[in-house]
Amino acid sequence: MMFAKTTDPNSPAGMKMESLWRRIFGGSSAPIWIATVVLFAVSPLVAPGSLKASALLGMLPFAAVLAVAAVGQMLVIQQRGLDLSVPGMMAFGAALVTGLSQWYGWPLWAAIAGAIIFPGIAGLINGIIVTRFGVMPLVVTLGMNALLLGTVFALSNGTPAGAPQEVADFTKGSVGVVPNALIIAVVVIVVGGFIAQRSIVGRKLTAVGVSERAAAAVGFRVGLYQTMAYALAGAAFGIAAILYAGYVTTPPLFFGDKYLLPTITAVVLGGTALTGGRAAMISTGVAALFLTQLGQLLRAVGWQESFQLIAQSVVLLIVILLRAVIPMISRAIRARRASGQSQAASV
Repeated sequence: MMFAKTTDPNSPAGMKMESLWRRIFGGSSAPIWIATVVLFAVSPLVAPGSLKASALLGMLPFAAVLAVAAVGQMLVIQQRGLDLSVPGMMAFGAALVTGLSQWYGWPLWAAIAGAIIFPGIAGLINGIIVTRFGVMPLVVTLGMNALLLGTVFALSNGTPAGAPQEVADFTKGSVGVVPNALIIAVVVIVVGGFIAQRSIVGRKLTAVGVSERAAAAVGFRVGLYQTMAYALAGAAFGIAAILYAGYVTTPPLFFGDKYLLPTITAVVLGGTALTGGRAAMISTGVAALFLTQLGQLLRAVGWQESFQLIAQSVVLLIVILLRAVIPMISRAIRARRASGQSQAASV
C-alpha cells in the first residue's frame, strides 16, 4: 500500500519550499517577470497575430504611457500613500500640452515644459498638505483630482484640443523598430531606478518609506522627502500625459480615469508593497507591459473594457491577499520548526 509523501517543514526540502513560496508571493519582483514571459508565450495561442509587428507596435506606446504613470504612483506608494489624483493629473497635463499652444499661443517648448511642471506643482501641493497638515493622502489627492478636472474643463471650455504636430510626429515615430514613446519610458525608468538605488536622495526616500521614525531619528528631513515624492509623481504623470496626447493626437478631456487602477496594479505587481519601503521601478515597468498586453489580449477575444477592469481588480486583490497570507503561513511554519527543534533538543 502506497502513501502520499508530505514535506517535513523541518527538512532541507521543506525549508527550500517555504523560501520559494515567500520569494514568489511575499513581495518579490520575480513573479511579474515570469508572468510576462508566460503571457507573451501564450498570446499567439489565444489570439493568433497578437505578436505580429503591427500589434506590438500598436501596444508598446500605451505600455510606455502606463509605465511612466505607474512610476509616479510608485513614488507615492513608496511613502505609504496612494495617489487618487492620477486622472486629473494626466488630463491636466494633456490639456496643457495641447491647449497652451493652440488656444493661448505658447511656444511648443513652453507648452511641453508646462505640461510637466504644473502637474509637478500640483503634486508638490499634495505633498505639502499631507506632510505639513497631516491630512490623509487619499483625501488630499482625491480633492486635487476634482480641482484639476475642473481646471481642465475651464481651460478647454469642454472641447479637447489636438496635440501639436511636432509632438504627434515624435510620439508616433520610432528609432528603427523601437517606438519613441517606449524609449522615453525606458529612460524615465532607468534614470529613476538609478537614482532610487544608487543616489543618496533615492536611499533616503527608501529609508523614509520604510520607517518615518527611524529616518527622523538619524536626522533625515522626512517631510521634505515625502513632499518631493509627490512632486516627482506629478511630473511623471505630466510626462505620461504628453506621450498619450501625442500618440492619440486628440485625447479626450478625461481620459485619465482609465489609468487610476492600472497604475496601482502595476506598482503592486511590480513588487512594491502598499505599506511603503523598497521601490521596484524596473519591475513596475515590466508590470505595465504585462497589463497592457493582457488588455490587448482580452480585447482580441472579445472582452469589453468593463470586464478588463474587473480582471485587473481581481488580479490586484489576489496579489494583495497572497502578500498578507504567505507571511502568516511562513511565520507559522517557522514557529512549528522552532517547536520541533526544541522538543528534539529536550529529548
